[in-house]
Amino acid sequence: TVMQSFQQDCVELAFRRFRRGEVDRRTLLAGLAALGVGSLTGGEAQAQATRKLVMVNWGGLANQGFGNFYGAPFVAANPGWTVEQDSTGPSAGRIRSMVESGRVTWDLCDSSASSSFLLGRQNLLTKIDYSIDKKEDTLPVGFALEYGAAPYSFSSVLCYDSAKFPNGAPTGWKDFYDLEKFPGTRLMRRDALATLDAAQMALGKDPANLYPLDIDATVRKAASLRRNAVFWNSGSESEQFLRTGEAVMGMIWHTRARVLERETNGRIKFIWPQGLLQAGIMAIPRGNPGGEGAQLLLASMLHNPEPQVGLLTLLGNGPTNPRAAALVPQDLRRKNPTDPENARVQVVMNGEWWGQNYQQANADYIDAITG
Repeated sequence: TVMQSFQQDCVELAFRRFRRGEVDRRTLLAGLAALGVGSLTGGEAQAQATRKLVMVNWGGLANQGFGNFYGAPFVAANPGWTVEQDSTGPSAGRIRSMVESGRVTWDLCDSSASSSFLLGRQNLLTKIDYSIDKKEDTLPVGFALEYGAAPYSFSSVLCYDSAKFPNGAPTGWKDFYDLEKFPGTRLMRRDALATLDAAQMALGKDPANLYPLDIDATVRKAASLRRNAVFWNSGSESEQFLRTGEAVMGMIWHTRARVLERETNGRIKFIWPQGLLQAGIMAIPRGNPGGEGAQLLLASMLHNPEPQVGLLTLLGNGPTNPRAAALVPQDLRRKNPTDPENARVQVVMNGEWWGQNYQQANADYIDAITG
């Protein structure tokens, strides 16, 4: 079974909104560009170009048009550069193979905090140059890393069907695991990332000092629900389980929770407290052909808050530039994972811990829920 990434799910959501007529083609293409999907070149820039950058995403679609969110500001500020897209998916294994073979064709990859730590330690990534990419252009903890920086964010949140719990709503992961007080089938991701963090909170560890996780204890805790749970691999699957009532409570990405809340007129709700706030990390493979240009492109993505707010409006991805929060429309602030009020009650996922422990923790988790 193929495990869908958050980035792939964003593209799926964008096209669903387009097909329903909720956004026009220009907004769709701008949103895809902000996600790193679609061509960021354009005729005038191509005519002037002498150098190009290749940005790798998870979307499965390429050459969709010139991007209004991230591509246009970068090309306007850096004449002579174009940005092209590769939608084949920058997995850690593919980055490793490319660098070790000495045939690097990628410049900037939509990765993760854990992968950036893992690959960085193996000398497979270029360090972020913070004389170019300004740390003050992103959130202070967990978003500006040695081998990656984040122009967007997302959260894993507790989502529940309020019609099933008329006598009180769950307030955190302890309630998620309480089948007596909150009976019904649970929804969990078939992946240890975020799942074990939530289990650690359910075990009573202070969210402010959550790491390191106790792998054995959290795997046992998660596995305690396996006979009362269904497991999802993709964002659309997570949404469907809750929409049809096959599960009454689950951990899902906040972007899907937003859709469920809107389309059920508030019957299905989600909460920010104890959510797992995650960095959408961009990483640069060592020996990238565009050299310092990749640092410049990343700097543009980090520095400009308006495109980040545009992406929030389209799909719900959280902006990471601190100046963006004030630009978010009032009606969207409750749905923004990095709004100061929402971020304050969440836990920023520790990418360094996961970079060191993901392979073992995930293997143990999968064995426990399938054994």
